[in-house]
Amino acid sequence: MTLFDSPSFEGHQGVHAFYDAASGLKCIIAIHSTVRGPAAGGCRMWNYATAEDALEDALKLSRAMSYKNAMADLELGGGKSVIIGDARTAKTPALFEAFGRAVEDVGGRYWTAEDVGVSPADLAHARKHTRYVAGLDGHPAASGDPSPIPAEGVFRGVRLCVERALKRDLDGVRVAIQGVGHVGAHLAEKLHAAGAKLILTDVNAEALRRVAAATDAEIVAPSAIFDVDADVFAPCALGGAISLDTLPRLRARVIAGGANNQLADPAAGVELFRRGILYAPDYVINGGGIINVAGEIRALERDEAFDPEWVDAKLDRLALTLEEVLEQALREHRPTHEVANEIARSRISGVAEKRAAA
Repeated sequence: MTLFDSPSFEGHQGVHAFYDAASGLKCIIAIHSTVRGPAAGGCRMWNYATAEDALEDALKLSRAMSYKNAMADLELGGGKSVIIGDARTAKTPALFEAFGRAVEDVGGRYWTAEDVGVSPADLAHARKHTRYVAGLDGHPAASGDPSPIPAEGVFRGVRLCVERALKRDLDGVRVAIQGVGHVGAHLAEKLHAAGAKLILTDVNAEALRRVAAATDAEIVAPSAIFDVDADVFAPCALGGAISLDTLPRLRARVIAGGANNQLADPAAGVELFRRGILYAPDYVINGGGIINVAGEIRALERDEAFDPEWVDAKLDRLALTLEEVLEQALREHRPTHEVANEIARSRISGVAEKRAAA
């Protein structure tokens, strides 16, 4: 299958591959859409088995960012970058400086930020060669660590879904969290404070023990998280957790988490609907992080200080958008992911039509 035939390509405006022999950088920057504004999305570093796997991930993540930014009502398009390499052993300042040059070469059409395997300290090296980096400290527009913001958005979404599907609050609700990285750890703390009973897993044993101790949580092996007795399943690791293989193992009545691309394919979303499991579309519920990044980009572009109140207002609106998706899905008796996709595409095409008519 060629790039243009891939279902994940879906009209990408540009896909850029960069290689730097001196640093070993192998990087893909995918720009799905700049209709609503410059593309924005984090940089992921992962030890992909093949370049094809890296490309597929970049395309899926980039498209999801277009939808996420539209649903968060941001003046941003969708893009994503992936660096091929082991984040535990292959990081160097030179690698991220080369990545910064790659971002600069895209000519302002893409803003990057941290994602899996990449930290603000890494991106500080990239910032030496491009201004199109968000999520750093040390300047008036800095937003700081974005992790608490998406965690707050996911927490609100979990609470909403529990109220709708289980007709109760979070006290005593059993929540299985897959992945306790930055967002998953903050989400666990918030759910614990609300009285939820947690079951956690992660491939990072040290982080898992630390979060479990702080939240009085049960620990299970990564392969067992799908089989636990839980009311809510919260994917907060890598994508593709919900598939036709894993779905029959789940006992949860709600799926709501911070991971991107939680559905392995659209058929999994249809099967969730058929089974009566309430699914909060990932790019709606987990939009808090990009809202925080957008607040920083907005401040940088205006040469102003970061405005937390602007971010809070966008986060409030995001919660209302999730509720609108759930209401429309119920009213039309349709899977939530199909409704969310339709709304996101409409918001993107609506802007394009207005520009064409101007």
